[in-house]
Amino acid sequence: MNYYVLIIFAPILIITGLAGFLIPSGKSLTSGASPYNIFHIIFGIPGTAIALSQHDPSIRAFNIGFGFIDLYQAVASFLHLFPESHFKWKRADDVLHILIGAFLVAVGICAS
Repeated sequence: MNYYVLIIFAPILIITGLAGFLIPSGKSLTSGASPYNIFHIIFGIPGTAIALSQHDPSIRAFNIGFGFIDLYQAVASFLHLFPESHFKWKRADDVLHILIGAFLVAVGICAS
């Protein structure tokens, strides 16, 4: 299950980062800040490589680790912590971070 989640999720991170550069920020429900887009691409590339490796412990670690990063981003947005001023999250980002973060952590911990 971890493999299937990451093989789908990691390329979506890359696409999200690229789309953030193409969609005008005024027309996007999510942040279009350049550092935020780069963040998605930077994590999507190794995530894809890890998924393609089919090394289960690494895949599981990525899902759990990135899930916690997503959850941190929701907390950071709410509490105005780093990197809020760089990523310029919108409310939709917060909702996605909570949902995706919780899902990734749960899959990483519970799924075999």
